[in-house]
Amino acid sequence: MLAYDIRGSGPGLVLLPGIGGTAADTWDSLLSALASEHTVVLPDLPGSGLSPLPTDPLLMETVADQVVATARSAGLQDFVIGGTSLGAAVAVKAAARHADVVRGLFTLSGFARPRTALWLSLELWLSLHTRNDDKLTDLLTPLFLSEDYLATLTPESAREVTARLVVPGPGTAQQITLALGTDIRADLPTITVPSLVIAATGDRFMAPEHSVELVDGIPGARLAAVKGGHAATFEEPERMLEILTWFLRDIRRSPSEDTTDTLDQQTRPRPRLLPTIPAQRQSD
Repeated sequence: MLAYDIRGSGPGLVLLPGIGGTAADTWDSLLSALASEHTVVLPDLPGSGLSPLPTDPLLMETVADQVVATARSAGLQDFVIGGTSLGAAVAVKAAARHADVVRGLFTLSGFARPRTALWLSLELWLSLHTRNDDKLTDLLTPLFLSEDYLATLTPESAREVTARLVVPGPGTAQQITLALGTDIRADLPTITVPSLVIAATGDRFMAPEHSVELVDGIPGARLAAVKGGHAATFEEPERMLEILTWFLRDIRRSPSEDTTDTLDQQTRPRPRLLPTIPAQRQSD
């Protein structure tokens, strides 16, 4: 069983972190607002926070099953699931394997498989982490924070922000290895729930093209954008909350409700598409 926090009351919502982070820290800027309408369950990935790290290598299927079991143990009968970075891939796998309990899916800076630039960044991260290299923060800072946000910080304060967002734990190496071995492209066409893919246009770690690959593969998925970097929940909390509030309320709308109501259509925020990202699929 994974360690988790729980906030609020209402329909179930499960939020997952990326590599080396905890769910509560990753989604902290949005939690008060989301918990006002949802029971938010925040599982930590194996080896992060208080979640134990198994002796065997991490498997995507096993981690996804653990997340669902944790949500059920927390009292959720069904739920919307979302995650960022590695947590996004776990959320996709959970939606594919547990369609009986997952009612909706969203990803932030997610990926279906590590393309070359991401692969090289992960390999370098793993190497520096394994050596306990003190230059690791200098690598992650310009990858995780957008250029616009970094321009407002000194190098010292930028390093401090990254150190708060990414806390090396006992499971970091295994989580990076799991990300390197991830390929969930075959799962994408099996997703049957409402899905939203969110790309961060300033993300230099997880390029927006990864989100395009996700939205191309998931039937009926919608694509939205935030301006920040990989730490978009930290840099762009208002835009993130706008997008997620729209998506979650849209899922909760009764099928019998008149979806042509003009006032409702005008007042509910809609996620913007990404006009700057090529629509064509990338070759393998």
